[in-house]
Amino acid sequence: MWKGVGFTVMRRLRLWSIITAVMCCTFLTALDNTAVNVALPQIRARLGLTETDFKWVGTAYPLALAGSLLGAGQLTDSKGRRWALLTGVAVFTVSSACCVLSTTGVMLVVFRGLQGIGAAFILPASLALIAHDLPPRIRTASFSATTAALGCALAFGPVLSGVVTQHLGWEWIFLMNIPLGVSAFVVGAMAVPGPSGRPNRQVLRTAAPVPNRQIILACIFLASLVYCLIQGPAHGFTRPPVVLCGVAATASVVGLCRGRLGRHPALGQLLRERAYSGGLVTQLLWGLGVSGVYFYTCQFLQSGLRLSPTQAGLAFTPVFSALFLTAPFVTAVARRWGEARTSATGLLLITLGLLLVALGSAHGGPADLIPGLAAVGVGSSLAIPLTTRALASSPRHLSGFAAGLFAATRELSGVFGIVLVGAVVTFVRHLCLAQQVSRAEASLAGYQAGLCIAATLVGMGAPVALWALRHPHEGGGSAR
Repeated sequence: MWKGVGFTVMRRLRLWSIITAVMCCTFLTALDNTAVNVALPQIRARLGLTETDFKWVGTAYPLALAGSLLGAGQLTDSKGRRWALLTGVAVFTVSSACCVLSTTGVMLVVFRGLQGIGAAFILPASLALIAHDLPPRIRTASFSATTAALGCALAFGPVLSGVVTQHLGWEWIFLMNIPLGVSAFVVGAMAVPGPSGRPNRQVLRTAAPVPNRQIILACIFLASLVYCLIQGPAHGFTRPPVVLCGVAATASVVGLCRGRLGRHPALGQLLRERAYSGGLVTQLLWGLGVSGVYFYTCQFLQSGLRLSPTQAGLAFTPVFSALFLTAPFVTAVARRWGEARTSATGLLLITLGLLLVALGSAHGGPADLIPGLAAVGVGSSLAIPLTTRALASSPRHLSGFAAGLFAATRELSGVFGIVLVGAVVTFVRHLCLAQQVSRAEASLAGYQAGLCIAATLVGMGAPVALWALRHPHEGGGSAR
């Protein structure tokens, strides 16, 4: 009897240890991405970064994360979930320590990229652990717990970053990752089971949704394109490094087309799912708009409105407060209005919020931004059914790859959002300065132009959401 009780207790302890490890990893990767944005102005001042270096520090992490996700997901299948999780946590933690020791912008960019590679192993391994190593009765609770950890990181990351940056210094943003990473590694090493048997590599090669060669070409294309978009406007598109990267990007596209990436059976099956492909496009448009705005709003609050890092972090409270307050009601609203109308309304509300932020920024006070930021939070909450429906529509045998592709799209949209909105901000600012406008007014005009472009991109996602999530009785085709 006692032996049975002891076995049950140990089994439950192991299961909750897995959940704890996944929550720590989720919190770790999300906190780093949100916290660093608030610290960037101080990092720029301390390391003497140029505007180009500044963009690279902001994009290195999501670019490396997005570029590595698909390959990391397939390595998770071949090497095992335990190996992938522990490898990712180790790489992320060590690279965080290296970020603290960075004395130049190049060093920080390299180590931020290594952080992104570590996070790319953590994300698919965490999702796979919940889906395959936990019993069905606690899976829902596990996803809820990890979502709560993600929400806490998004909500408190800017505030925590502001306080830490102002009173301790930007290095502590990365130092915070070390105890969290060590804890996640120890718990994961003790609780996460190893592979039950030796994987059949022939089966893995056959079932892989995308060949490794195509993943490498995609990574080369993304890195080369981002380099061109960041370095070109600053130093000229005719410089040899920019030209070489342009050639590399073009050659990669040719290689992808010759490899018939889009005709791969598994990937083609996934993209034929209307809800999934529509969700992918909408996620791309959302990220192009919102991610760039979030990045440059952090800079506007500190450089334009002269707020302290703590005040800048607190300025984002309306976004996450509105999201948390409305999220519990989204399911009921979607059931009453339908997922398509709910998601489209959310995207339009985000569009309105971005335009309100543009109007409020002209008045020169952080309080004037509150209505717009709150609208962005409510709209983001209402858009949740789009993601849920997109992932649920993927075939079961491609669920892991589908989640990885969706996450990669989200991160890539963030990268190109920063670059695209940044290009608009820089162009308009230089245009205004050429017309003898003051530097402060030129910066404000550039920021407002970036907000308007972002609002347009997000608004374009509303009709896509209506098309992707409509039910058969609403006018054609299966939602799947």
